[in-house]
Amino acid sequence: MRTLIVDDEPIARKILREELDLLSDLEIVGEAGDGLQALEQIHRLHPDLVFLDLEMPEMGGFEVIRNLGGSAIPVVIIVTAYDQHAIEAFEAGAVDYLLKPVNEARLLKAVQRARTLKGRPKEVVERAEQLANLSESAARGRGRKIAGRNGEEYVLLDAAEVLAFQAEGELVWIITAKSRFLATQSLRAVEARIDHRSFQRVHRNAIVNVDHVRKMSALSSQRWLLTLSNGLELIVSKRQAHQVRDILRW
Repeated sequence: MRTLIVDDEPIARKILREELDLLSDLEIVGEAGDGLQALEQIHRLHPDLVFLDLEMPEMGGFEVIRNLGGSAIPVVIIVTAYDQHAIEAFEAGAVDYLLKPVNEARLLKAVQRARTLKGRPKEVVERAEQLANLSESAARGRGRKIAGRNGEEYVLLDAAEVLAFQAEGELVWIITAKSRFLATQSLRAVEARIDHRSFQRVHRNAIVNVDHVRKMSALSSQRWLLTLSNGLELIVSKRQAHQVRDILRW
């Protein structure tokens, strides 16, 4: 597994590298001392596994994850001196967490867990999505991430670039300006997790990003036609008509 170490403490990086060098099936492809450097190396080196410190100046570990995008999504093992942060991250989607100073037995266990995800991109990207949406700013609706599939490739999308979610039978499509991706969850599950200040259900098979509504035409007293910024037209159901009026008031 191609591995990247991210920590603002040079000594911590050195100790972790020495421990990982003893494992024959890991290749250390780089180190990063801050979040910006970590993002650059993730996009350039495409590591399979990242040991990510949460507490770094300027850009912490959660912010690094929120800025991930596209298909180059690694497995993340959190490294932190703060137990509560680690537990929250692990519950949110990190494959494992390590408390500083790193214990050798726990390190081996974490690596073994990471190995189980190799070749399972859907689970990797869903875990990254959960981690990206954990922090306080994400809870306020900024920096949200949405996992989608394009053929055999899984990607992380920024919520702002999503125009709509549209169900076709059991499939749920994520609509962007130029493409569409398969969602990894049902429309009901999507609705439970999205920011309801930006997204609104308009039909039993459609949820729209209100920021991308460009035209609203009344078909009748209780029927509306929405036109999104990419030209896609969606009919609003009678049941959801009052929601459209709320959009108009906004």
